[in-house]
Order: sequence, then structure tokens, then C-alpha cells
Amino acid sequence: MAILYDQHMHSTYSGDAKDNMEDMIKSAIDKGLKGITFTEHQDLVFPYKENNIEEGMFDLNTDAYLYELLGLRGKYADKIDIGFGVELGLQLDAVRANAIYAKSHEFDMVIASLHIIDKMDPYYPEYHQGKTEEEAYGLYFQRFHENLLRFENFDVIGHLDYIVRYGANKDENYKYEIYRDTIDKILQFAIDHEKAVEINTAGIRKGTKDVHPTIDILKAYKAMGGELITVGSDAHNAGDIAADFYRAEAALKECGFKYYCTYANRLPEYRLLV
Repeated sequence: MAILYDQHMHSTYSGDAKDNMEDMIKSAIDKGLKGITFTEHQDLVFPYKENNIEEGMFDLNTDAYLYELLGLRGKYADKIDIGFGVELGLQLDAVRANAIYAKSHEFDMVIASLHIIDKMDPYYPEYHQGKTEEEAYGLYFQRFHENLLRFENFDVIGHLDYIVRYGANKDENYKYEIYRDTIDKILQFAIDHEKAVEINTAGIRKGTKDVHPTIDILKAYKAMGGELITVGSDAHNAGDIAADFYRAEAALKECGFKYYCTYANRLPEYRLLV
């Protein structure tokens, strides 16, 4: 396996994850990885009532998370590198809260992801009701771009076309060309502000045909001059760590990338694809 660093995963410090941090680490070691980064969910101002979700499910106890991570980092220092990351949920009414939080700890990596569109989580069918697929997906990309214009203190754009996991037809009819105008603005933002674009393999486990974002989007990013790419499984249990990384490797090579990146102290390091 050419990709030996998984840069997106969640332990039980995230409300929707299944396995504790040490079990995740042991699984990564067993799979031969050289490094991992925990990126626990922090979705500030999450609209819990609107989505009928338990209050506080995506509120991260960062101090407890960091305390355990530092202990385990020392325990497994001779076996694997362990990064301290966070996945921040973008929302237009959480811009100030996210800006304050991003400065609150010395993270190795901050992923910016969009999980909420106009107070609705597209994970649930209610978001999609009353919209055509093009309207539902298009609004997602529009809101993603609007959020990026208001919040810049992050390192990686997470699972750019996450929305397609949860549409009725997933990515059966989804094409980059339909949403090119908005997606290209997001990619140009990433290039202009030196933000990485993540290849996220979780969609494959959830029934999509391609990685997030699709190979067509990755090719467009490369053609526009983009170079910063991270790779993450988005694992929420130990078994999914580095899942389908062979697909990420194939996507990188097809698009002409010779490297992917890992982050430490908010700075990228290039890793050669071999």
C-alpha cells in the first residue's frame, strides 16, 4: 500500500463513532500505517432540535480528547505517529465560534467540512424533500463556498462532495459539470489560500462509485494548479481505518499527483507515492 497515513478518523470522542482511541491506534498499527491523525467532530451551534438529534452529540470535549491522545502518543511513539486534529463543521452562524475555537488549541490539522445546510443535515431525507437532486446538491456547494469566504483558519477542505452520499440516487446522476461553476470557485479558493483538498474514501463504503471528491474534480484541481492533497478514510470504527486506500492511490495516480500530504503543527509535508 502506497498511502501509509490516514488523515481523517473519529474515535468515541465523536458522538457518532464506535471505537475508542486506543483500539483505533492498534488497528492502524496492525494495518502497517506509519501515521494517523484523529479529527474528532466539533460542530458548534449545531441545530440539534431541527434534526431531532441528541443535544451535544457533536460538541467535543477537547481537553479530555487531547489529554488521552498525548498519553497514547507517548505509549505508541515507537510504532506510529499520532496527530491531533479536528473536523470543524462549517455554518454561516458559527463563523465567529469556529474562528475562536480554531485558535484555542495547538492542532496539527484542522479539517473544514459542511454537514449542515440551512439548519438541515443532508444525512436525513428531510433535507432532500421538496428539492430536485440538482437543487439539493447545488445548494450544498453554494453554502460550502459561502462559508469558505467567511472562515479561513483551517488546513483541509473535507469530503468536498459529501452530499452525494445521502441523495436518493447517490452519485448515479451526479456529474462535476453540472456544478462546475461553484465547485471551481471552491477549488480556486483552496489554491489561492493554500488549503488542501481531501480525498475521502468513506463514500465508497456508503455506496458511491467514486472517492470524495470525484476523479473529475481532482483532475480539475490539478489542472488549476492544485498540489495539496490529504487522504482520509473518515473511519468511525477501527475496522474502517485506511479502507479503500487503493482507490485513493489509483485516483491520485490517474490525476497525475506524485505526492500526498500529511500535516503536523498546521504545516504540510509531502509524501511520495511509491
